[in-house]
Amino acid sequence: MILFGLMVFISALTLISSTIFRRWYVVLVRYIILYSSIIPISLRVNLDLAKIAYCYMIFRDKEIPETVARNSTIPEELGRIEYLFSDKTGTLTQNCMVFKKLFCLDKLFTTEEVGATINFNDYEGPCTEAKISGYRGKSKDVNAVLKDLITGFAVCHNVTPIVDSEGKKDYQASSPDEIALVKYAESLGILLKDRDPAMVTLEYPGGKEMRFEILANFPFSSKTKRMGIIVRHLETKKIIFYLKGAEVKIEKKVAAEYAPIVRESAELLALDGLRTLVIAQKELSEDEYTNWTQEHTEAKISMENREKKVQATIRKLENNLQLLGISGVEDKLQENVAETVDSLKSAGIRVWMLTGDKIETAKCIAISSGIKSRTEQFYVLKDLKDDKAIIENQLKEAEKKSSQSILVIDGGSLDLAIKHAEKLFFEVAAKTKGLVCCRCSPTQKTLIVNKMKVLTKKRCAAIGDGGNDVGMIQEGDCGIGIVGKEGMQASLAADFSITKFMNVKRLILWHGRLSYKRSAILGQFVVHRGLIITINQMLFILIFYYCSIAIYNGWLMMGYVTIFTCLPVFSLIMDEDIDQQSALLHPPLYKTLQKGRSFSFKIFLVWTAQGIFQGCVIMMLGLLMFDNSFLNIVTITFSALIVIELLNVLTELHKKYWGMFVSISASLLVYFLTIILMKNVINVSSITWKFLLNIIIITAIAWAPIHIIKLVEKKIWPSDYDIIMKERGSKTCFCLQQFTPLYLL
Repeated sequence: MILFGLMVFISALTLISSTIFRRWYVVLVRYIILYSSIIPISLRVNLDLAKIAYCYMIFRDKEIPETVARNSTIPEELGRIEYLFSDKTGTLTQNCMVFKKLFCLDKLFTTEEVGATINFNDYEGPCTEAKISGYRGKSKDVNAVLKDLITGFAVCHNVTPIVDSEGKKDYQASSPDEIALVKYAESLGILLKDRDPAMVTLEYPGGKEMRFEILANFPFSSKTKRMGIIVRHLETKKIIFYLKGAEVKIEKKVAAEYAPIVRESAELLALDGLRTLVIAQKELSEDEYTNWTQEHTEAKISMENREKKVQATIRKLENNLQLLGISGVEDKLQENVAETVDSLKSAGIRVWMLTGDKIETAKCIAISSGIKSRTEQFYVLKDLKDDKAIIENQLKEAEKKSSQSILVIDGGSLDLAIKHAEKLFFEVAAKTKGLVCCRCSPTQKTLIVNKMKVLTKKRCAAIGDGGNDVGMIQEGDCGIGIVGKEGMQASLAADFSITKFMNVKRLILWHGRLSYKRSAILGQFVVHRGLIITINQMLFILIFYYCSIAIYNGWLMMGYVTIFTCLPVFSLIMDEDIDQQSALLHPPLYKTLQKGRSFSFKIFLVWTAQGIFQGCVIMMLGLLMFDNSFLNIVTITFSALIVIELLNVLTELHKKYWGMFVSISASLLVYFLTIILMKNVINVSSITWKFLLNIIIITAIAWAPIHIIKLVEKKIWPSDYDIIMKERGSKTCFCLQQFTPLYLL
């Protein structure tokens, strides 16, 4: 828009100064057409080709193998990220679950203690021995309850045993938590022999088999946060309903006396950084099951509000359940997560964790992953009341401590905060050092990313590994998917696919930074290329009596933006202002890009002034230094124009490499051949040694002052990367924070 306005302005100015008012609108249109070179039509093509090259470089980077850029239109967006929203399980952690502890009858058991306590020799099946009653579940026989609990682990799941051609057994399931529980049951002697939609077959110690007929199955979903199954134990004919899920859901389903156990036990396990699942059971009589089946069938065939009616029938089962226990499963951090998060934070990127886990578990992972540093404190908002005044007061208190705190909030409190004080909540969250959102649904993840984009106007990236992260990934300015154990959904939906979280560091701090800086300088050159030729055209019109004719032939104009300057200008996409090691060792280098100074309005004005200066020097000195300059104006100015553009490329390059010299040499060779072959356009007879000397003088006067100014600026006010590269050359130690260029103040 600025360039279009400038084109119309100089066209009108030329018209007014010409005093040609007869059919002025025709003359104005002619001027606009002649000055249209100022509009960088080729910019889109150049940038699209550059982006394809950036994506290819990412794909070919051996340091981050199997990284794929699925969206070739936004690689430079990686260079301006200020917020990174991350899932926890499978993203920061390995999603490799190992059973560690469990609570049963208000007692904590390790894996070894369970093995020493439990005995299946005389076990007849679930609901035959365990009789739990009273608060804190006092029972005469802990062994009986543990046997029902481990049986529940082996029955209440959607795990399928798979045997390969070599006879090796493995398990497949959508959730690694379920596999961990099934494997733990196997370690205690309960083997999952077979599972199909109709039957679960278990083998107990001593070779005894028990079969469970599946009567109904209610799969886990991110909305319900629980799963249930109704089975008939064929040996005893008992019908048992199992329910397994998050403690916030199950504590409302068990008998009232068990609710305190659920909350306390889950919190204790979460303090060790363990993922918790609560499992409960309920024995159904034949009449209860028959009546429920009839209601459930009627709900499933209903033509109105079918889903609501189905869920209502399921909820009828979910009451007065017998608590069996709470499992604690460990999910280890991925490789170099803490180092990666620390580097991203040093680069000015705030890492927010959005997870479905408990607050205590999330806090442990936040500490171990480096999201929370030693100098920072947690400020927890949980179980907020549905009261606007209370919520606003809580947020204002959090704001007072925001400079050195990590805000932690649960899903229910998040809904209330957004309902009553949406703007205040996100303003407070933006001021804190980070955010940890627990018990967070996929919809809430997407909402947080969307609101931060809209309210802060900052570039936001989202990273995850599962299908529940797809909405968040697609909402971010840059979506990053990890190929993990939960499948390829996140990877295929993302703009960039990686295999490990640690690869984010190189993807953003190296490839993102280079892509943005290269696109910025490429855009500046393309704009400058059109501006300088427009200045030549304007001066030609003003000097030669406002004649509305083009100074350059159409073939020359086409060659100017393609074969004469395209390769050298495009070689800028291979430039590196610093080496890879420096970019990764000094993350603060990334901060300057977040402010958008590489292609700001100030930079645009600098390049505009440079184009006006060089255009004026070429035209004015061409007229002063040559005889018969009117006849040779094309040869003089166009030759100087080509050489100056090539020298401008050399000025901006930080790293000289063979491709640059090849492209410049090829451009000069093509121009030389053009002079020979297009004698009707370029006056060859005027090209003498004196002509060449004058061209060199014009080029030097147009290029040298700008080059000298940039060298002086670099010497007096070095940029952060200039300081880094100087230090790398001298091998001396320094502190980056001690050097603050004046243009950053």
